[in-house]
Amino acid sequence: MIDKQLRQAISGYLNWIRSMHYDRPNAGMLYSLVLWDFLRFVKDKSIAWKDMFTLDILKEFRKYTTLKNPSHALIGLSSYLFRNRRIPEPLVIPNYQIDLPDIYEKYLAYHEQSRQIPYTQVKQVRRVLASFDGYLERHKIDLSSLNIEHLDAFMAEFNERLAPGTCRLYRCYLRGFLRYLYQERRIITTDLAPLLVGRRLYAQAKPPKFLRPQEVQTLFASLKFSTPIDIRTYAMVQLAYTLGLRPKEISLITLDDISFSKGELSVADRKGNNPITLPIPEHTIKAIAAYVVNVRPESKYRHVFLTLQSPYRPISSAVVAHYISKAMKAAGLSCSAYWLRHTYAQNLLETGVSIFEIKEMLGHDKIESTKNYLHIHIKLMRKVLFDEEL
Repeated sequence: MIDKQLRQAISGYLNWIRSMHYDRPNAGMLYSLVLWDFLRFVKDKSIAWKDMFTLDILKEFRKYTTLKNPSHALIGLSSYLFRNRRIPEPLVIPNYQIDLPDIYEKYLAYHEQSRQIPYTQVKQVRRVLASFDGYLERHKIDLSSLNIEHLDAFMAEFNERLAPGTCRLYRCYLRGFLRYLYQERRIITTDLAPLLVGRRLYAQAKPPKFLRPQEVQTLFASLKFSTPIDIRTYAMVQLAYTLGLRPKEISLITLDDISFSKGELSVADRKGNNPITLPIPEHTIKAIAAYVVNVRPESKYRHVFLTLQSPYRPISSAVVAHYISKAMKAAGLSCSAYWLRHTYAQNLLETGVSIFEIKEMLGHDKIESTKNYLHIHIKLMRKVLFDEEL
């Protein structure tokens, strides 16, 4: 009963979005993805209708789903149901906005208006400034007496547990405030913004992550074929694993790109504009054929992979990545869709394919990108570097 009730509610909400001529089709598609995932979550957890749209359930769903930022879709659905008197109150996420002294609030308003930045970034800047204001208060430092030693001490404390990229972003936020104090308000007499720098970081290539043979077996053994989504997911997993295709490349495949008689796939639209024709293994051909014949809806679009809810249209790369990652998560593997691409490259290395051939097959612009895979193949790395046979 609850399953049917929620299914009807989601369908009604998505139809309402379409009837309003929603001008962000990709966002609408993601809403659909989130809400059908929420339906599966509710069924798995046996959640009652009266308990569905609460902050606690939202927190649980965030842990359950592999999709990012599911809150907006659930808030939208709950608001729709509330307006139609289907639930007593909509889902509301508390606003934990921190009130700051007047100078900070004026800067935030100035920053938002002059730069036309999104609200999410304003919230990030506010958090940094709140911590900065707290630091100055604890150490009894006035803004007018700021010096670079104060700033370095604050950043060392504030960024202690943060990733280098986050530290760089937060320094940028603070530099913006310092420029405002110097150029617009004349509160400080020295332009401290250029002096606020981090230590020099040297980029280090991270070895690509891939699945071990046993993990590959676990993944394919766990894949199901009971629903249209399962069959579509299986075909996408096969393409990612046996051909090393990116989610974007999978989403762009058309019926005209596949030669079932020759067992070939033409990949024209690739990152770096490096088209290629790849041989398709027999079991991958069968997986695609099973999806096309039994599942793929009739549509004016020639794309192979379509949505399974009307109106039928091509799925995005985010949808491809979501369902592949979801299948991997269901198999107990904590990894992303790109791990299958990396596993494909690892398999090629193991069979003795040259690094230059792999570059072409993966569609890399530069050989440096492909060389990263040497880090995960110790035998080949030693052979290339030291001409050693192990």
